[in-house]
Amino acid sequence: MKRVLLSVPHMGGAEQTFVQEAFTSNWLSTVGPNIGAFEEEFEERIGLPAVALGSGTAGIHLGLRLLGVRPGDFVLCSTLTFAASANPVLYLGAEPAFVDSDRRTWNLDPERLLDALHDCARRNRLPRAVIVVHLYGQCADMEPIVEACGRYEVPVLEDAAEALGASYRGKPAGTLGDIAVFSFNGNKIITTTGGGMLVSPRTEWVEKARFWSTQARDPGIAYQHSELGYNYRMSNVLAGVGRGQLRVLDLRVNQRRAIAFRYRDAFADLPGIALMPQAPYGLHTNWLSCFLIDRESFGCSRDEVIRLLDAGNVESRPVWKPMHLQPLYAGCRCYGGGVAEDLFQRGICLPSSSSLSPEDQLYVVNQVRAAAGADPVSELIQPQLSVA
Repeated sequence: MKRVLLSVPHMGGAEQTFVQEAFTSNWLSTVGPNIGAFEEEFEERIGLPAVALGSGTAGIHLGLRLLGVRPGDFVLCSTLTFAASANPVLYLGAEPAFVDSDRRTWNLDPERLLDALHDCARRNRLPRAVIVVHLYGQCADMEPIVEACGRYEVPVLEDAAEALGASYRGKPAGTLGDIAVFSFNGNKIITTTGGGMLVSPRTEWVEKARFWSTQARDPGIAYQHSELGYNYRMSNVLAGVGRGQLRVLDLRVNQRRAIAFRYRDAFADLPGIALMPQAPYGLHTNWLSCFLIDRESFGCSRDEVIRLLDAGNVESRPVWKPMHLQPLYAGCRCYGGGVAEDLFQRGICLPSSSSLSPEDQLYVVNQVRAAAGADPVSELIQPQLSVA
């Protein structure tokens, strides 16, 4: 049997047309009509000015620089996340500190954040910014987070790399802070094979990010540079892929959600396995179908499930290892951490590709059921999807 992978690209058909236009017109670099069109179409979707970049990590780097992060500063960040959320803090010579997760959402805990800001104020050293990660397709609880940051006049950068298509109280993910960044990596809900987008309600910041992303070349015919810039612009070819992908975003969201809920229903009779919480305040895209496993009631540990799935040619992985447990960030302060550590120890991500066939998902389901010593099921229940 072919290997069932965790999350693979899923083309919609229109991508090839836009890419072919780039080849036909010979716009094959970091300039060309697809780039501007992709930014405009993304702005129409999100409602904020946008600049297309080579990666989401580049977007976080530029976003932190726009927020004034400098050597000697420090930045608060969700601890349960991928390293790319925190690494740009180091790029700028600053120091990260981490905040624990809320068990109800797995995202940054607003109460822990408020405690952290109180502590920072007491030390007379407020963070230059707060990075809030929207994890696995679900928004953090942004109202209390924004309120807490506003109380101390600390700006918020939304790392929405995993949450394109998600919403919070009717607003799209990425429109709730001062700056937001999205990723189009190959495993994301839509992809440009590699790339990202920075958005902000402040048009001048988006323009400044665009300037920095093209090596900060001053206007004029000479190659003159008065500021430090980067080679961070998205290519016209990849922007063509993005234009096609954006047209199927809503479909991909529905497909990912359906996959998560089919897993949930197929495991409903099994003790000790539970889908990542679906917060009532918005739409969770379930970019990845994540579950918690309780060893005692399920019958085996998360790591044992991963090994059994791998033996059955199924790719799975743990949820993110918290940043405060990473050797790179040893010694960095963390406010709390126990919740994120528990989620890491027990959390598993199952195959979630929007192109996952019913037959392959049924196979994965029965591999998990076998790990629990349960009988296989012969078919999957088709869920009724709600819209938030």
